[in-house]
Amino acid sequence: QVQLVESGGGLVQAGGSLRLSCAASGRTSRSYAMGWFRQAPGKEREFVAAISWSGGSTYYADSVKGRFTISRDNAKNTVYLQMNSLNSEDTAVYYCAAKYFSRLVLTLREYDYWGQGTEVTVSS
Repeated sequence: QVQLVESGGGLVQAGGSLRLSCAASGRTSRSYAMGWFRQAPGKEREFVAAISWSGGSTYYADSVKGRFTISRDNAKNTVYLQMNSLNSEDTAVYYCAAKYFSRLVLTLREYDYWGQGTEVTVSS
């Protein structure tokens, strides 16, 4: 199993930036794909970005493409989400997720492990 802990959330003004981190622990010797999801108040959890084990493949939701960047440092067992040009629609709890699989994993139901979430609030 792998345990995930997100950090880096907070309050930011519209147009600002934040970098989220997701630290993995446990059985991290196996290859695992990672993803970021978010859930706004009253809405379903939605896909934000995903990255393959090697980091060579990434994929983004249309709503964040060009503004967010997902990356990983396997030596530190950490995945990052750099978020730029934030707007009020980005306000949500952000979750990272993992699956023991080397390639991209794009759908919520495919992930096996989840963090507890970190809250991002964008003020206008």
